Amino acid sequence: MDRKHFVLPVLLSFSVLTNGVAPVWGQAADTTVITADMHHLRSLDVREWSEFPEQAEGASLQLEFAGEPNAKEMTLLVRQQDVKQNWRVKLNGREVGALVIDENDMVLAFAIPPDTVQAQNTLTIAAGGTPRSSDDIRVGQIALLNRSRDAHLQQATLRVELVDQDTDQLTPGRLTIVDDQGAMVSVGAASQGELAIRPGIVYTSTGRATIPLPAGRYRVYGGRGFEYSLDQQQVQLKRGQQADVRLSIRRVVDTRGWVACDPHVHTRTHSGHGDATVQERMITLAGECIELPIATDHNVHVDHRPFAREMQVQSYFTPVIGNEVTTRTGHFNIFPVASGAAIPAYQSDVWRETLDHIFATPEVQVAILNHARDVHGGTTPFGPRHFNEAAGEMLDDWHVGFNGMEIINSGATQTDAFQLFHDWLALTNRGRRVTPVGSSDSHDVGRHFVGQGRTYLRCDDRSPGKVDVGSAVRAFREGRVVVSYGLFVEMQVGEGQVGDVVAVSDKLPPVEFVVRGPGWTKVNRVRVYGNGQLLLDVTEDQLGERGELPPGVLFRARRALPTLRNDTALVVLASGPGIEGVYWKTAKAYQPDSPEWRARTLSCTGPIFLDVDGDGQWTSPHQNAQKIVADAQGEVAAVYTALPAYDAAVATQAALVLHQNGVNPLELIGGVGFARLGQATRAGILAYVNAWRKNEQARGAGK
Repeated sequence: MDRKHFVLPVLLSFSVLTNGVAPVWGQAADTTVITADMHHLRSLDVREWSEFPEQAEGASLQLEFAGEPNAKEMTLLVRQQDVKQNWRVKLNGREVGALVIDENDMVLAFAIPPDTVQAQNTLTIAAGGTPRSSDDIRVGQIALLNRSRDAHLQQATLRVELVDQDTDQLTPGRLTIVDDQGAMVSVGAASQGELAIRPGIVYTSTGRATIPLPAGRYRVYGGRGFEYSLDQQQVQLKRGQQADVRLSIRRVVDTRGWVACDPHVHTRTHSGHGDATVQERMITLAGECIELPIATDHNVHVDHRPFAREMQVQSYFTPVIGNEVTTRTGHFNIFPVASGAAIPAYQSDVWRETLDHIFATPEVQVAILNHARDVHGGTTPFGPRHFNEAAGEMLDDWHVGFNGMEIINSGATQTDAFQLFHDWLALTNRGRRVTPVGSSDSHDVGRHFVGQGRTYLRCDDRSPGKVDVGSAVRAFREGRVVVSYGLFVEMQVGEGQVGDVVAVSDKLPPVEFVVRGPGWTKVNRVRVYGNGQLLLDVTEDQLGERGELPPGVLFRARRALPTLRNDTALVVLASGPGIEGVYWKTAKAYQPDSPEWRARTLSCTGPIFLDVDGDGQWTSPHQNAQKIVADAQGEVAAVYTALPAYDAAVATQAALVLHQNGVNPLELIGGVGFARLGQATRAGILAYVNAWRKNEQARGAGK
């Protein structure tokens, strides 16, 4: 078989198929089944995901079938799965549409214009343009219907009301509609008024939606983002029938005193890519319960307040003017921006110049480094060419002037879900006061939807439409945040909360933490880190001790901390399995570096700074290392004599300082003195040397 095209002659009508192998199109006499199977295609030679077979059927699908010339519009139904690139659909050489760039399982309906179908026909589905990477997809269950697209999609009507159970009032939210195979289905309406619509997805800003659908059996989900429960109902729609569904949800995740912020929000209107218009974005923000959205279209300042008023959703959130300053070497989300301010210069490859322009922009107080492990114009900011991942050190004198960093971007997830978290811990050890950030980077209505990754800010949330932006920004800059991607974790040490400096020189209080989430999420591991070192690890078998917990609480614990040797930045990380349900599906890696994929949810806190030495402040591992090296006058042996009194993070930073003072890193691990050090100290020094080796290898290769 030619790998370039998978060619299948098809001469089937519905009457020759058996026992419901045509779930997409139903039992209709005016249907020609082109293929009842799902076919595995791959745009290039390399397998994208290990869940797919080693060999694909082909790089494109070509199906031949008999038909009759059409004088009127017909409808082509296609089911697709796991689509990440542009795949074009052609009938007899005429392009009739494209698959939706979306990993979800969905059924699309394409209008086939008059005079397209012939006696003998060829349907082709192939990747458009020149693919940059492999895309494994499944496509099939294709049928041609002898009726117009509108006639097919508007056979019946579903009327839905979404109600907040606690108030018995209609609420904004998201409706997800799937057929009896679990595939999201095209609907017979487009976005308008209070609705934002995509295949299988209807966002409503009012809690009401009237949705035309083909006749069939469906399951309808209703929700309002991470903080809310889900409700669902099955419904059977017959041709010409109208059915009413009332879904009831309630807020189950207690986030009182925390404002839900998505600091990375796009629209097609102002960014030029994705599919969400600015009006649709207003509806989706209300539907996902984001209270402080930051407008971050590329190199433009956008004020969403007029659009929020236009769509009558201004009471649900407080828009903030921002910008994604997009350069060839890095992307930075900035806010708040004064109305009418000039756009910061974004042409420079020198970070210091870029960040100087950013903070010279009127009112700007925050600059977030976005998706630091992704490639930007050939540059990966936190790749080994530019970043020592053990010491949190930027190379080539790159300026660490940003004060926030994405550790989860739900629209650009990493193969290693925790890599950016550890990068952030390394920056903290280096003495950089950088706030951890969760965001969605959403450009779309349904694909990578707004608010899935988010950052909670410790401030008054009682009036979502009137959030005090100054207080929210202050909480961000002070690190009083929780990063959320399907979970919400809080931590306390004594009376100290996230962002506080807590004196613990006399007695070390236990750490208390609680993990929250709706019933459709799960936590299976909780880890506590001190200066990036794992101090406590509560695994899935230990989580069984949770006992009776109220709704919205997944786990709660109080644990003693081990003895700390020096000032410590304490952070808790909770994680769980990814969400498979299409009502809130967690996406696969955006730029994968492995075909193996394990979806994760996570949440982490900003640090609590433990003052162990009793001087009334937090001293970073880097500051401790600088003092050790200075006191030792740069003598490695003297440094090694001092290090056992400190933790491994200080040892890593000491290796960095010694290297900066001219010591070859290989000399740090080659002598007898290194071998006599304790295990933690050796591990800290070796971590730096191994990261340095990666740096040297990457820089030698020019990467």
